[in-house]
Amino acid sequence: MEPRKISTFEEARQIVKERGLSHIKVGLFDNDGVMRGKYMSREKFFSALDHGFAFCDVVLGWDVKDQLYDNVTFTGWHTGFPDAPVRILPHTCREIPFEDGMLLFLAEFEGAAEVVCPRAALRRVIDRATGLGFEPFAALEYEFFLFDETPDTIREKNFKDLKPMTPGWFGYSMLRNSTHAELYHEIMELSEKMDFPLEGLHTETGPGVIEAAISVDSAIQSADKAALFKTFLKILAQRLGLVATFMAKWSADYPGQSGHIHLSLRNKDGTGSSFYDAVNPHTMSDIQRQFVAGQQRLMPELLCMMAPTVNSYTRLIPGFWAPTDATWGVENRTTALRVVPGSEKSQRVEHRLGSADANPYLALAAALGAGLYGIEQQWQPEKEITGNSYDQKHPAKLALPRTLWDAAQAFKGSAAGRDLFGDAFVDHFAASREWEEREFRKHITDWEMERYFEII
Repeated sequence: MEPRKISTFEEARQIVKERGLSHIKVGLFDNDGVMRGKYMSREKFFSALDHGFAFCDVVLGWDVKDQLYDNVTFTGWHTGFPDAPVRILPHTCREIPFEDGMLLFLAEFEGAAEVVCPRAALRRVIDRATGLGFEPFAALEYEFFLFDETPDTIREKNFKDLKPMTPGWFGYSMLRNSTHAELYHEIMELSEKMDFPLEGLHTETGPGVIEAAISVDSAIQSADKAALFKTFLKILAQRLGLVATFMAKWSADYPGQSGHIHLSLRNKDGTGSSFYDAVNPHTMSDIQRQFVAGQQRLMPELLCMMAPTVNSYTRLIPGFWAPTDATWGVENRTTALRVVPGSEKSQRVEHRLGSADANPYLALAAALGAGLYGIEQQWQPEKEITGNSYDQKHPAKLALPRTLWDAAQAFKGSAAGRDLFGDAFVDHFAASREWEEREFRKHITDWEMERYFEII
């Protein structure tokens, strides 16, 4: 039985029995898109298929360094960090190639924890799309840097003077991908075997940076694939003696790392693309214009879902291939939203704001939810940008928050955000971003030391 053909609990049992597995891997994703999980005994796994299982809700109440939020109500010392119910998702079954037939299943919080679960937040937005008569499809693409380092050496060096896998600025390099062909083939083979196949893989501009475009799929499957890609690309790198980073920007000398999202809607009744209209300018249907309008208008309010770390905002500067205002254009890579005209099958919009450090479930939920909201409100986008967006002055309402703290405040005050994701989710996630900013403020940067220590 093929892992990716599993769709029912009974089939999940059958494949485990066929492989004679004593344990199975089960994992889920936290606020920051970090995969948390464990090996589960066969007996426990079979019981969990029928009755679910429990996972400590601390994974929804701590940051990437396992430090506990002190400003959330959902969980904390005041609740005692109880177990929360979790359901296994049989259709997410994958084989882990380097674990001798080991199977991995994704899981999702349910019950009270479901309101703050990232995957569930996306699922609710997809349900909204379905209710409007649409089927959303998405494809995510990521830039990541590879270093000739290990988890130990990056700490020994205090994250300074790290050695990228390759030198120089060399985008789309045939030299680099041929010299390191074995690595590229390892990435492509892993992606095929674990069902997050890549449409494209190439070097980007900068030392040791690669871009991977994951193939299009339904929205929830696309987010699963993106989250698994980020996790297992880092695992593969470390198994090969390298370290990969999806930080938004690790060096001021190089462009940041994006997590672009391509989105389209198809009519649920089977009549084709909701975005394509052959007689309209740029073949944009009225629905696509409203969708783009929603993405544009809500971008400042939902920014912290797409740029969720302090580091994210170091990427959003002019001239480095990242948007600085909520703009849109047709085939324009200087704008935040790039409408891609094409055929009935290829008409889409690329959301270029998201950085590689974003949680794929939440970034996609924000991009899709904003577009749906624009359709519901029948909004129209601002004037299309032609030419270099960075050189043009834009209305103040299109300005994006410049810090994570400001983005969290905009999210907390967003009526549309609360409509799309619910009060509990907005309050919880905004508080987690405020926590992240406060943790940053506790530290003294190298820039401050160099600038002020002797002179001031």
